[in-house]
Amino acid sequence: MRISAGHCRQLGATPEHDGVNFAIWARLASRVELLLFASADDTTPEVIPLSPRLNRTAYYWHIHIEGIELGQRYAYRIQGPWRPYYGTRFDADKVLLDPYGRSIELGANYDRWAAARPGSNLAECAKNRVVDTRHYDWEGDKLPAHSLSRSVIYELHLGGFTKSPSSGVDPTLRGTYLGLIEKIPYLQSLGVTAVELLPVFQFDPQDSPKGLSNYWGYSPMSFFAPHAQYASGEDPLTEFRDMVKALHRANIEVILDVVYNHTAEGGDDGPTFSFRGIDNEAYYILDANQKDTNYSGCGNTFNGAHPVVLRMIMDSLHFWRQEMHVDGFRFDLAAILSRDESGQPQANAPTLRTIDTDPRIADIKLIAEAWDAGGLYQVGSLAGARWREWNGQFRDDVRRFLRGDDNAVMPFVERLCGSPDIYHYHHADPEKSINFVTCHDGFTLWDWASYNGKHNDANGEQNRDGCDHNFSWNHGQEGPSEDPQINALRLRQAKNMMVATLLSVGSPMLLMGDEVLRTQHGNNNGYCQDNDTCWMQWQPDAMGQEMFRFMKELIQYRKHLFQRPEQESMPLSLTEILRHSEICWHGVNAAQPDFSPHSHAIAMSALSSETRLALYVLFNAYWEPLTFNLPSPPKGVGGYWRRILDTALPSPEDISTFGMPLEGLTREYLAQPRSSCLFICGADDFY
Repeated sequence: MRISAGHCRQLGATPEHDGVNFAIWARLASRVELLLFASADDTTPEVIPLSPRLNRTAYYWHIHIEGIELGQRYAYRIQGPWRPYYGTRFDADKVLLDPYGRSIELGANYDRWAAARPGSNLAECAKNRVVDTRHYDWEGDKLPAHSLSRSVIYELHLGGFTKSPSSGVDPTLRGTYLGLIEKIPYLQSLGVTAVELLPVFQFDPQDSPKGLSNYWGYSPMSFFAPHAQYASGEDPLTEFRDMVKALHRANIEVILDVVYNHTAEGGDDGPTFSFRGIDNEAYYILDANQKDTNYSGCGNTFNGAHPVVLRMIMDSLHFWRQEMHVDGFRFDLAAILSRDESGQPQANAPTLRTIDTDPRIADIKLIAEAWDAGGLYQVGSLAGARWREWNGQFRDDVRRFLRGDDNAVMPFVERLCGSPDIYHYHHADPEKSINFVTCHDGFTLWDWASYNGKHNDANGEQNRDGCDHNFSWNHGQEGPSEDPQINALRLRQAKNMMVATLLSVGSPMLLMGDEVLRTQHGNNNGYCQDNDTCWMQWQPDAMGQEMFRFMKELIQYRKHLFQRPEQESMPLSLTEILRHSEICWHGVNAAQPDFSPHSHAIAMSALSSETRLALYVLFNAYWEPLTFNLPSPPKGVGGYWRRILDTALPSPEDISTFGMPLEGLTREYLAQPRSSCLFICGADDFY
């Protein structure tokens, strides 16, 4: 090896000039050592000390080494002041990961807690690997660039999607990036336009209750390295890009669930394997006693307001967009990024505005979970106009109305219309709202209809974890039932939930497996259940198969319900129609909506002057049948109402196959208890 000073123009390990340039920001360090390992489990690395005179520029330490090849394992040790009362927590014994490392290897002897105990963790540490991301053949890959009005987002766990033997995926590919590729035809048949992947940044699988594993992945060790355990071989970057390229060929976008609000180092008693040992007071928001704040609910809070941390977040976003070709990001607990360096919320947060206005990611989707675990709730008020938001109020209000709660009809109406009461001046941009009734965090769709309370005992926390406010209903029996009437009602309610989600103004998001009625047996917090509890179920029963058909057809109507008469090849989405339609509300009698506290039924009609077609959707959340007097077909439309769906009817009558003739109706329609219906009227040659 030939060693020279190197530079700090690019952080991380950068292959160049027949070698590698290493650079790291460590402003308070008095000594930095680069460790070069011969293998994943090497405990006697070559130690290369960096000279403060030759290898330091301002706050940066750097070195160039010729002769190092791709795949070289490396890490750092950094010496500095141990002053916990001032927020600095250097430990020269701890092996530290490179914050800009593109690849992480845990090794067979990796032990998370060795980095928390006194002394060296050299035998149990994680290591970085040198990689070169410049020479991948994208074969002309292009982003699908679906508009949000036409998007149907499918939230899935990359590992859990194919880990079950029932997936039929090759055993060597189950739970991997390449395994997901094998299931792309399934995603196409369902009709979704984007997959939203739970975290794929390298996370710590040991950050979980004893005896269990971290399944969800909300425990990042790096913001640049793809999770190595999702790769079938030793090259997770290539396998991840192969997956993205294959999804793009299928016209499906890739949205990443990103965690820039905390790290896997946990609270003050957690391990030191990167940021804490490099500059604790810069990377984390500390309280007045220089202890970790916990606005994330995971032990620490990342300091996104610090200029170096913000630059790293932006560099990470640029990397995943430009080098990995992802189509968007969903920011976990995004409200944390509105807090300043002392943890106080800012009304017009520079960090959020920087992300919102950055030109290098101007062509991708930005989705925020606009709250945090510290009580900050910014749904409807997050800084920046490009942000779209998970609408948790949509989930709660739709669940309450369909469950039959009082005082629920008016909030339900607001949610159907894109939540103008929440987004106010954004109401002209209805895709601001990401509408969902289920996600990874909480009950699945089938469990919402099967359990009154959570059943999280398997998590080892005495059922104290997970949300207690699920607005669920077991429909007469807790858990699985052999009663055909109970199961039929549960299935009908599941369909009702999807009708509300897919026929509302905004962008719908679906949870992996809801389309086949996947159950987690009442566990509403499966973060540590890397097993059949949370894996995708690939052999649905008869009810699951019926639900899949219903969802598939409903998604088709969502995306292509109306066609432009003058340009048949350019269908208008439902949201685009409703944005420019005359909307009327109805009760059981036309034009007489009942918005009283005890109302459990509502109907809406929308006339599109552009397509000369009208739709009428009704929801009967009452426990008895109701006869609805349908409004007259709007002037200029003519014809008569035709039924598209009725969730009370047996399959396949519950929803007409997209593109097939529709059954005509009289002016009265008997809506069965707890059902929803969709009708359309217009030209006889609609199809």
